[in-house]
Amino acid sequence: MRAVAVDWSGAKNPANKIWLAGADQGSLIRLEPMRSRDEAIDEVIGHLCSRKKAVAGLDFGFSLPAWFFRHNALFNVSELWALAERDGEKWLSQCCRPFWGRPGKTKPDLEAHFRRTEEQCRRTLGVRPKSVFQIGGAGAVGTGSIRGMPFLRRIQNQGVGVWPFDTYGLPLVVEIYPRVMTGRVVKRSEQSRAAYLAAHWPDLSPKLASYAIHSEDAFDAAVSALIMDAHFPEFESLPRVDDIARLEGEIWVPDPLRRLNPVKIQDLA
Repeated sequence: MRAVAVDWSGAKNPANKIWLAGADQGSLIRLEPMRSRDEAIDEVIGHLCSRKKAVAGLDFGFSLPAWFFRHNALFNVSELWALAERDGEKWLSQCCRPFWGRPGKTKPDLEAHFRRTEEQCRRTLGVRPKSVFQIGGAGAVGTGSIRGMPFLRRIQNQGVGVWPFDTYGLPLVVEIYPRVMTGRVVKRSEQSRAAYLAAHWPDLSPKLASYAIHSEDAFDAAVSALIMDAHFPEFESLPRVDDIARLEGEIWVPDPLRRLNPVKIQDLA
């Protein structure tokens, strides 16, 4: 497999809520649920370390807005990941400002709720990522992100780069947002998922297609892996980034979409 995608979960017990998909040369060759976050990351590390020309996409926010770094005297993303490993469960249990979304914890006024990369997705692609500060309520991604960040340190410790924070070159891990990959399909509908797969990848293995049709999580993982595989050459020459991206991270977006309606960086700074 040259492209792996993981549809992540922040659940306390994520068994069978995390799906891992693998694709190579236009074919989906693996799609299965994981028993834990540890198992999923071990699979990713094993994949990347066994095949150097490989990439993995993880479906959670890799960082927080730049102002959070200033407020907490953090100088780089590694320090943020260490802080999340130390205090993340306290953030989730107490849900204190800037985090919100639990019962009685309404959305606070903040310097910024979104990273620049999330704002770019909203403006250029018409998709609406949730704020990593939201840790409760429909579509919240904060819990999964906070519980995912410490794993990025484990990946780095295995000599694998995490884009855009590390020296570029394969093997590599990138942040993905499945809605960017799938477009406007009604993902909660089995009928829509089936029609989408039949239209775009009619030659999928019936067994793997069945998984993706019957599970929205499996669908997100499968489509993400296939899209990453289709654009695999891009990962060998990812664009250089500025200081904001080196703190906040970047959602990987296929180049044709990134060029669709470019946003001026100064408009988002």
